[in-house]
Amino acid sequence: MYEIDAEEARQKLPELLDRARTKRLVTIVRKRGVPCAAIVPLSYLREDNVKSISSLRGSGKGVYGDAAEFVEGERDW
Repeated sequence: MYEIDAEEARQKLPELLDRARTKRLVTIVRKRGVPCAAIVPLSYLREDNVKSISSLRGSGKGVYGDAAEFVEGERDW
């Protein structure tokens, strides 16, 4: 994985795209030092690496404990 600032990424975009396509290299793009986007090989989207948001349904069950029960009780009023 490679990290690059947004301005440099803008200047090197064709090179970054080629690296993603030919070498399957992931590039993280930072804006003002904060990671905000990624250039990934298109094949990553076609593989099982990307799950749909609906696959997360129920994954947080029990995380909030008593707070969830309290909120559920407040809905009844």
